[in-house]
Amino acid sequence: MNKKVLAVIVAILIIAVAGAAIYMFTGNNSETNNSNNNNQSNNSTQSNNNENESTENTTASNGGKTLIVYFSMSGNTEAVANIIHDKVGGDIIKLETVQTYPDEYNDLVDYAQEEQHQNARPQLQTIIENIDQYDTIFLGYPNWWGDMPMPIYTFLDTYDLSGKTIAPFITHGGSGLSKTPANIQSEEPAAYVTEGLAIYGSRARNSENEVNQWLSSLGF
Repeated sequence: MNKKVLAVIVAILIIAVAGAAIYMFTGNNSETNNSNNNNQSNNSTQSNNNENESTENTTASNGGKTLIVYFSMSGNTEAVANIIHDKVGGDIIKLETVQTYPDEYNDLVDYAQEEQHQNARPQLQTIIENIDQYDTIFLGYPNWWGDMPMPIYTFLDTYDLSGKTIAPFITHGGSGLSKTPANIQSEEPAAYVTEGLAIYGSRARNSENEVNQWLSSLGF
């Protein structure tokens, strides 16, 4: 074979091999770079999603300090208050009056009605320090004669709850919330009163499901 022809063939083979090697190298690099870019993009998206979820969780859990304050004679309202406390945390305070209420049911009913007729404001023995530190107040009470017990009115008269969220909950024998949320709003016009929770007294100690649904509707 002519030496010149052989040289040309060898040269063509060398160029072909070199071209194939270059193509494979650059192709792999391009694929790796695309994969890295996709991974970085996915990681960035996942990171942003995690940050958003973290922000949402922080917002939900850090909505300000919470106080659960309640008045209870039979223990029903206290049972609901404790369930709420277990779910949302914060501080919990039972309102006590200076005057002792009757223990016997019929006497208590008559006494409560007389207080309403007199529009009384029973003196509270309980003093709440630094109530300004709380942003949300869960306010609990039994339904007495279609209204809140008068010690609750004393509490609302004593403390300025302007700018706070008040979440009322009540135990009752059939009257539900009555007009108590509206009465709270009337006493504290600059506060935000949420939808209330009404629990039958007989179900108070087993009201976790109702409490959970209510808290969820409030964003807790």
